[in-house]
Amino acid sequence: MDKHSLEGHHILLVEDEYFIADDMVGYFEQSGAVVIGPVGSVEGALKLVAATDRIDAAVLDLNLRGEMSFPIADALQARNVPFVFATGYDGAAIPQRYAGIVRCEKPVAPRKLAEVLFR
Repeated sequence: MDKHSLEGHHILLVEDEYFIADDMVGYFEQSGAVVIGPVGSVEGALKLVAATDRIDAAVLDLNLRGEMSFPIADALQARNVPFVFATGYDGAAIPQRYAGIVRCEKPVAPRKLAEVLFR
C-alpha cells in the first residue's frame, strides 16, 4: 500500500467541530477510505462502534461537547482498533492508561493523522 493511500480502510471519525470533521472526511474519502461518521457525541460514537462490524482505525476528538471521549477509546481498545487523539488539550489531560496512544495537537492536517494511524 502506498504510504498515504487509505484505499479500503474503514476509519471512524469522532469530531464535534463541523469544519474540522468536513476537512477530515474530504481527505480520507479522496484517499480511498470509507469514513464511518463523523459523529460528534460520546453516546453517538458508542452506538456506532457497537453497530459497526469493521473499523480499521479511528480519530477521536478528546472533548465532545464537554464530555471526554475516553469511553469510546475504551471500546476501541477492547476491539484492538488503533486510534489517535486529535485535540487541543495537552498530554496531561489524557489518563496514563492511554500513554501509548498518539496525541495529535489541533489544528492537525488529516494527512498527518493518516500517517500516524497507518505507519
